[in-house]
Amino acid sequence: MNPKAHQPDSLPAPGPSALAQSAALVALIRAELDSAGGWLPFDRYMERALYAPGLGYYSGGARKFGLRGDDGSDFVTAPELSPLFAATLARPVAEALQTSGTRDVMEFGAGTGKLAAGLLNALETLGSEFDSYSIVDLSAELRERQRETIEAAAPALAAKVRWLDALPERFDGVVIGNEVLDAMPVRLFASTGGAWHERGVVWRDGAFAFDDRPVSAQADLALLAEIAEIDSAGGDYVTETHEAASAFTRTICTMLARGAAFLIDYGFPQHEYYHAQRAQGTLMCHYRHRAHGDPFLYPGLQDITAHVEFTGIAQAGVETGADLLGFTSQARFLLNAGITEALSAIDPADTARFLPAANAVQKLLSEAEMGELFKVIAFSRGLDDTLQAFASGDRSHTL
Repeated sequence: MNPKAHQPDSLPAPGPSALAQSAALVALIRAELDSAGGWLPFDRYMERALYAPGLGYYSGGARKFGLRGDDGSDFVTAPELSPLFAATLARPVAEALQTSGTRDVMEFGAGTGKLAAGLLNALETLGSEFDSYSIVDLSAELRERQRETIEAAAPALAAKVRWLDALPERFDGVVIGNEVLDAMPVRLFASTGGAWHERGVVWRDGAFAFDDRPVSAQADLALLAEIAEIDSAGGDYVTETHEAASAFTRTICTMLARGAAFLIDYGFPQHEYYHAQRAQGTLMCHYRHRAHGDPFLYPGLQDITAHVEFTGIAQAGVETGADLLGFTSQARFLLNAGITEALSAIDPADTARFLPAANAVQKLLSEAEMGELFKVIAFSRGLDDTLQAFASGDRSHTL
């Protein structure tokens, strides 16, 4: 691999051990490329770059979550930004547990464990009775960090936490996935000169590179025709499709026998996602808290992500027979769930605590930060009514 072929000048170079890990992953993907005849669809490359055992970004040992690039992390999530996120999310979780008559919680992709620890403590404070908190995470390194975080922050409740290696056929309770869908592999398609091509990966001049092949599958052509109708401006166009995220949603909603599932992520409904103004797609990479567009930079050492197309997610869940419980912005969801009340519980005179908390809440709610770009979609079975968190500002009609 020739990392200089892709390295933006503004990004710091990894250390020798990290580069060795990346080189091993490159060799693995190159071997798969050779076996496949020299071309891989992008979703397969993305899956290996993120999840190859021991070498991928999420399955390897590199730090991912944090507040600053100089701490070795690449991005920050809402639970890392403020404990009030977990404290507020706990309210609709508790309401869903009570309304459905269930007593178990399951979290996918628990990161450092801060959301789990915060939810455990907040649920107990709310008097919500629950029996277990299950975590599904592919990374052994993250599992250990989660265990340490929970034992330190919620020691009295740590015994209720377990890590799952396989999903149960049936689950009664509440499922949570914060920034999970955006990390699912996506396929890339490019319309050039009026013809659609699938964008894949080849090895060229000592580095990975994009390479387009004509689309022939009828199912793909039908989907791309729908996209072309939304992108009415014509011209060259690049976008993603989300088969893996839809399959994940179907799996969750099929497993959910009674209760609710909350999925929180950044993205848009279909009519906004495939808008002509998004002609370059939404694929993005994160490295040391800097965003850039090169998925071939240091494979295994950077996050690769795409915005979520929520109409497809809603369809995938409803197709299983689950009910669409609600869809709204993160700001509206948190306001409905009482985040301002949680903030007001901190004494404003205690500026050392109040000002950082208020600044973090502003980022969670602001349209210019996370409040509008991030959405919350929820599915349910066995709930007779909606939840307070969706009582106003529900946008299910936009899907």
